[in-house]
Amino acid sequence: MTEPSTAAEQLTGFRIGVTSDRRAEDLIGALERRGAEVLHAPALQIAPVAEDHDLIADTEAILAARPDTVVVTTAYGMRRWTEGADAAGLGEDLLDVLGGSRIFVRGPKARGAVRAAGLDDTGIADDERTSSVVDMLVAEGVTGRTVAVQLHGYTDGEQLERLRAAGARVLTVEPYRWVKPEGTTRLPRLIDAVCSRQLDVVTFTSAPAVDALLSSAAELGRQDALVAALRTGVVAAAVGPVTAAPLEAAGITPIVPERYRMGALIRLVCDHLARYHVEELATAVGTLRLRGRALFLGDAVVSLAPAPLALLRALVAADGAVLSRTQLLAQVPELTSERALDMTMSRLRQVLPDPRLVATVTKRGYRLNV
Repeated sequence: MTEPSTAAEQLTGFRIGVTSDRRAEDLIGALERRGAEVLHAPALQIAPVAEDHDLIADTEAILAARPDTVVVTTAYGMRRWTEGADAAGLGEDLLDVLGGSRIFVRGPKARGAVRAAGLDDTGIADDERTSSVVDMLVAEGVTGRTVAVQLHGYTDGEQLERLRAAGARVLTVEPYRWVKPEGTTRLPRLIDAVCSRQLDVVTFTSAPAVDALLSSAAELGRQDALVAALRTGVVAAAVGPVTAAPLEAAGITPIVPERYRMGALIRLVCDHLARYHVEELATAVGTLRLRGRALFLGDAVVSLAPAPLALLRALVAADGAVLSRTQLLAQVPELTSERALDMTMSRLRQVLPDPRLVATVTKRGYRLNV
């Protein structure tokens, strides 16, 4: 195998965690086609619409109130709402009520779903934020009006309170609710992989999934370790600012695409890893490239285990300078003794395409043969 040079190989060597449930197959497929190894652990799942009695009760309340204004926040939520209403025999009534109201949408995808239902919208946020929709409504005045808000699995209580404070009667409908997956050990495995920095990136496509991951880590007694890893070492990638908000609240700075779409998120992950997580160094035995856990040397490539990889990264960072055993142990804390260090260095040399890449300096330590 040669060094990745095509789009189909641009994530070769990298391990990526995926926390989403909805459309997870699309995201995983796109990452794997680019060469990534993916660890999928949905932090939350969407409750089946057929079992969602609250959806029908909320819909009936909205039908009875015939709201002046309706806020549609997501395309998926709009589709689930109409599908749920149809299943309960309320579909035509819902479209009639929505058709008689002023519909405001959070973004282009929500607008598309509204129009696909044969309805028209009155206004759209220019930045795809619920707060911007509320800004428009408050600016024009909502005193005495009934406003129905389609929630999107992550209730923005502040925006609902703004509408109420401005004099509106607020009704809500939640076409999809997040529930914790049961009977699975995948999420604890993902948390372990993040804490031990065995992942390069973790992707998030919903704010509730962020909250669920953090709370699950807290239940396992690993929240501090998880947050520390996502601050330094493991990249958090959020599909948009709403998803990024709970990460930022925890002191984590995620990467966020300019366009809040899955395709843009995938491109950003590829570009970020290529720019900041690929190391290249000229050595005495050829050009060395590190991409995630993959080492390229000439036309050869090997995948390295975490401890040998950590040693090699320390030697690459030293750029040919000698590192003592004490220095290496300080940089690779999972190795607890000089004997463990020497054994791991031996394993590293055994898998290297050319063992001469790492040189032993008698009574001093190790260095990269540059």
